Amino acid sequence: MYAVGGINSRGRRQETSVVCLATSVNVQANLNVSKYSTTATAVVAALPSPASEPIVPSDRIPASPSPAFKTVRVKEASTCAVMSLHLSQCRQNYHQDSEAGINRQINMELYASYCYQSMGFYFERDDVALPGFSKFFKKLSSEEREHAEKLMSYQVKRGGRIVLQDIKKPERDEWGAGVDAMQVALQLEKSVNQSILDLHKLASSHEDAQMADYLEDFLEEQVRSIKEISDYITNLKRVGTGLGEYMFDKESLS
Repeated sequence: MYAVGGINSRGRRQETSVVCLATSVNVQANLNVSKYSTTATAVVAALPSPASEPIVPSDRIPASPSPAFKTVRVKEASTCAVMSLHLSQCRQNYHQDSEAGINRQINMELYASYCYQSMGFYFERDDVALPGFSKFFKKLSSEEREHAEKLMSYQVKRGGRIVLQDIKKPERDEWGAGVDAMQVALQLEKSVNQSILDLHKLASSHEDAQMADYLEDFLEEQVRSIKEISDYITNLKRVGTGLGEYMFDKESLS
């Protein structure tokens, strides 16, 4: 603690006590990985008096300061966001763009699972009552959620960090007839497939053969799902709604 002395407007000497609190945080990550190293330093100091004023030792400050004395409190520093303080030791040839892409794909898989879950329970309603469709879409929901969990495990395995995002609400709550829901599912599967293709291309551009190889299993599964749903749409258009849809639900999806 120091006291800063000055002359007030009446020509009398006025002393102001200044309490300076300084908090510093200095965190330095491994300098060998420059892109992921982070140094955070937060120093807070309050010195409101001009630098030209004399500094008075603290022993000259009265024990009970008079109204002429005031204490300047230092505001706490704003929160500093320090990223990647603990760098993974297993990380190798894993670009930050690939890491971000995996997180986006996790979100997309969870969104697809969310949509299929909505479809599954829609067809379970008493005014829809198509248990085969309900079972089929619930199975798709579980598969998409499993894909998201696999990608999370892969993210950790490669030394990345999982950053979950908000899951968007499905665009619809009513899914119409079975063929309508299947057409929505087909477009959703194609969107997921395109997203994985883009991620595979990204991994290849960064010469990450391991990630590209890992994603190929997902791509193969997407191709199978797209073919299966396309076949269902063709048959549903052939049999129509009503009794034909009921028989399709009972014979093909149960």
